[in-house]
Amino acid sequence: MVRLTRRLLLSAIVAALVAAGFGTAQAADEKFIIVSSTTSTENSGLFAYLLPIFESETGIQARVVAVGTGKAIQQAKDGDADVLFVHHKSSEEQFVAEGYGVERFDVMYNDFIVVGPAADPAGIAGMTDVVAAMTRIAEAGAPFASRGDDSGTNKMELDLWQQAGIDPAGEAWYSATGSGMGATLNTASGLGAYSLADRATWLAFANKGDMEIVIEGDDKLFNQYGIILVNPQKYPHVKADMGQAFIDWVLSPEGQDAIAAFQIDGQQVFFPNAQPTS
Repeated sequence: MVRLTRRLLLSAIVAALVAAGFGTAQAADEKFIIVSSTTSTENSGLFAYLLPIFESETGIQARVVAVGTGKAIQQAKDGDADVLFVHHKSSEEQFVAEGYGVERFDVMYNDFIVVGPAADPAGIAGMTDVVAAMTRIAEAGAPFASRGDDSGTNKMELDLWQQAGIDPAGEAWYSATGSGMGATLNTASGLGAYSLADRATWLAFANKGDMEIVIEGDDKLFNQYGIILVNPQKYPHVKADMGQAFIDWVLSPEGQDAIAAFQIDGQQVFFPNAQPTS
């Protein structure tokens, strides 16, 4: 009986070791990259649309970590991503200049909008100058909900306040949520506040209530997205071949056509503008 028990135990150990070895081999064979990206590409549904197409053609899975652009860039600087896909061009160019990225490419664009309550307490609806509209919000002391999270949207908003010569920090009418776009829009809806949003997230946002677009179309609200391979010379663990394959596909005519085909409620959301690469 003792001998039989020992034999069964040994068999169980061997089986466990074989299974563990098989699992390790399986994990080693798995093809995936980490894409550090902004929330708008995820929350809009763009990645849910694009990535299955890329994976079916290449066998490479792109796993997205969606945070504000500032945090996404920091993740890539920490070596925790293979590809960076965000929307604040000057920060992206600095990322490459400092040696964290290989090369930056334009991918697509859309625009920012100012949304607010239908009552429009600052009287800005229909204005064509967004900086003048921001000035009027401040002068009226009308509630404004900011992401306050160092995202690309937050960086754009702060730049607009700076152009208006206004520092809203600490003002009673100004709320910094420290949250993503969806949560900030929920706050704006609850407070009857204005907010700056990217159009893609706004279109996908379900809890609009009586909120509507009040400012759009100003060239200052242009929103460019870029893509960068994290530098494998700085971080040897970066999956450079697979990361570059993803970048090449996104920039290819097929990838660009897929971006153009993505819609929310029948509206095109992102507009591809990649330049041919050498």
